[in-house]
Amino acid sequence: MTETAENRIKRLRMRSMRRGIKEMDLILMAYAEARLETMDAGELDLYDSLLHENDQDLYQWVTGQVAAPERYGDMIAEIAQALQKT
Repeated sequence: MTETAENRIKRLRMRSMRRGIKEMDLILMAYAEARLETMDAGELDLYDSLLHENDQDLYQWVTGQVAAPERYGDMIAEIAQALQKT
């Protein structure tokens, strides 16, 4: 059975706000709300993969403490930029 685009976005939104640490809940939920609806399938795949990463690693990448893996670089930069606007 294939997941519909609508269900996939709902699932990713839920996973964005049910993280291990509250800081990542807030950061990823804001990003998900702003971007999920406009992402293409490839971007959704990448975001889905990003959500499987460890929260402590994600937090360090987003805050610039540690460089993000190359495959996530652009998305992490976009998340970090959105974080700075809040």
